[in-house]
Amino acid sequence: MSLKIKNDYFCRRIKMSSMFGILIIICFYLLGQIIGRITGDFIPGSIIGMILLFIALSCHIIKPHYLRQSVHFLMNNMILFFIPVGVGLMNSYDLLLDNMLAIIAASLISTVLVIIVVGRMAQKMEKKRNDE
Repeated sequence: MSLKIKNDYFCRRIKMSSMFGILIIICFYLLGQIIGRITGDFIPGSIIGMILLFIALSCHIIKPHYLRQSVHFLMNNMILFFIPVGVGLMNSYDLLLDNMLAIIAASLISTVLVIIVVGRMAQKMEKKRNDE
């Protein structure tokens, strides 16, 4: 009997900590949305919320273990977040087809630029490390 009560307690505690983590994430998302609307949506509210959550974690205002279980759950089920995007792409097929050349050009140019910048940064960091 005692073991069952203990197990129930730990199961409820795990569920509550997961819900608490999700609540924290939602609160930062909503705070970001509010700030985004106040500032005229120059930066999307979801980005502002992520930055605020990062700052809170970096300054130890929020402890990472509060979010750990929720983050694992969200990461394990991340594929579900891509389904609406895929459906949206299928609904916009004609628009994508009309702009395919521009999309391919932008993708190629941005990829080459990222490779160049990362390569240069890696070279500079390696040179700096060898100089020390």
